[in-house]
Amino acid sequence: MLYKIGFYTISLSLLVSCGNNPTSEKKQEPDIKKDTVVVADKCTTLFNEAKRMDDILLRATVVNNDVAEQAINSFYKYAYNCKTDTLAPVFLIKAGQVAQSVKKYTQAQAFFRKCIDDFPKFKSRGAAMFLLAQLYDDKAILNDESEAAKLYHQIIREYPSSSYANDAKACIQNLGKTDEQLIQEFLKKNK
Repeated sequence: MLYKIGFYTISLSLLVSCGNNPTSEKKQEPDIKKDTVVVADKCTTLFNEAKRMDDILLRATVVNNDVAEQAINSFYKYAYNCKTDTLAPVFLIKAGQVAQSVKKYTQAQAFFRKCIDDFPKFKSRGAAMFLLAQLYDDKAILNDESEAAKLYHQIIREYPSSSYANDAKACIQNLGKTDEQLIQEFLKKNK
């Protein structure tokens, strides 16, 4: 789902940021520094590679480890080198999701944490927080219920009207319960 959201976000951003605006070309400052142009060219190149890898992943039915590693590297390079671009945190989330899908949980944790810490105004920061909380919540992954609870409470506090807050509330109620206990509760509710 986030891949599709990211794809639409990327497409929209491309249309907005790469549109041909003839009036802005006429008003262009004559003293543009060369290093600014180099950074822009580097970000364009990195974006194109990240977009290419994202397209490959969107078409894939199975995640190949080599392709996943290439995608993770492309997404991170773009986010790291183009921090001022609004898509940088999107690509950090994508890197975390791909890392998680190939069981690189510590790496996924680092990407989600970086997105949360480095982009406090990112509109989908709650999503990054929820994904990180889920890593902590899972006994087979990071298995740190107190850290998961802390993140769930933070989501509820910072994003109270979001769907992530509702999900976080449900997750808090289920913290510490075994799969068997959850199944029993589910069966009891549906009798």
